[in-house]
Amino acid sequence: MSQIPLYLHALGHFHPDNVIDNRFLQELDIGTTDEWILERVGIRERRTVLPLDYIRSTRNADVRAGQEAALYSNVETGKRAATMAIERAGLRAKDIGMVIAGGCCPDMAIPSEACRLAAALDIDVAAVDINSACSTFGAHLHLLASMRELPPYVLCVSPENTTRTVNYADRATSVLWGDGASAAIVSLQAPARARIVETSLGSSPAGWMQVTIPRFGHFAQEGSAVQRFAIKTTLALVEAMLPAARARLAETGGALHFVGHQANLLVLEAVTRRARITDDEHWHNVVDRGNTGAAGAPTVLSQRWGELKRGDVVILAVVGSGLTWSSLRIEID
Repeated sequence: MSQIPLYLHALGHFHPDNVIDNRFLQELDIGTTDEWILERVGIRERRTVLPLDYIRSTRNADVRAGQEAALYSNVETGKRAATMAIERAGLRAKDIGMVIAGGCCPDMAIPSEACRLAAALDIDVAAVDINSACSTFGAHLHLLASMRELPPYVLCVSPENTTRTVNYADRATSVLWGDGASAAIVSLQAPARARIVETSLGSSPAGWMQVTIPRFGHFAQEGSAVQRFAIKTTLALVEAMLPAARARLAETGGALHFVGHQANLLVLEAVTRRARITDDEHWHNVVDRGNTGAAGAPTVLSQRWGELKRGDVVILAVVGSGLTWSSLRIEID
């Protein structure tokens, strides 16, 4: 567990325009309804880079065709999120000294998405991918917080367009995924009002087969086992950080904000009940964005970036394929 302060200067996000709502999925005639979806995952809408007519006509039976049909690449959505983060931080692209990218579903085996993102931003800097599935955002910041020599500003991007791997003939998985991209600008040197004061990173590789996306195949998971893992692990991450967070809030009078992995609203609500986190303290976007993989939790924080006030504390806890997990405690000065 790292406890080296890492400054968070800004976040950015992007979601494509095309909306997959529960009615659209019901009209695919795959045995699902709005009520069935809400009872199991609590999701009403998701965004996708795929044309809706393509999904209707093919159910995305061939993921290679899905990649070709996509209206945006990972680099294009990642660049949009990165541009928002850069502008919010009051910086220019040339101020970025390193780019790190990662997530669940890269466009190419090589080169890295970070290199292609840096090229799209027209910056000539060190660029590397670090992938930890849906826990990638936490993994990025945990590893950066453990380093001693970094450029003044590092850009971390998670472009997630995973609907390209979804089998829309399978009602169990087609209800889950949405597309989105997140970006964060962090620094060990330049102070900012948001300080990442505690991080963690872990994994249980024996469970690697429980959540998979083969290179030319569809997303698959062992649903019930993954939900149990998500609840148990997220709760443990939150409970480990809550005492310090509550102590800080007692001094500052600020508010607690919990952000979990945006995969399933019911899983998140199970965690908040057990951790005694109130509805007002729970920030999420899974209801209208679906599971956007590694981009999920940081896009929640990005969407509500302007609501963070001095004295607040954010606990962010994410889990993912691998099986992996990570957490962050962020204090707002």
